[in-house]
Amino acid sequence: LKDIQYVYSEFYNKLEIARFDSSLGKYVGYTEYGVKQANYWNSDPSYIARMKAQRETVCLNNVGID
Repeated sequence: LKDIQYVYSEFYNKLEIARFDSSLGKYVGYTEYGVKQANYWNSDPSYIARMKAQRETVCLNNVGID
C-alpha cells in the first residue's frame, strides 16, 4: 500500500498546466500560468493537507474493489 500514488492534474485547452502528486506532496506547474497557480496552491498549508488526504480517501479505501 505504500507505493500507491494519488495524482491530480489541472488541464486547460487539453494542455496540462499543473499536477499534484502525493509522493511529492505538492503541486508542480508545467506552463507559465501553471507555475503561478502551483505556487499559490502550495502556499496554502490547509489546501495541501486536503490534497494529501485524498490519497487515503480515494486510493487506499478503494484498493480492494477492483
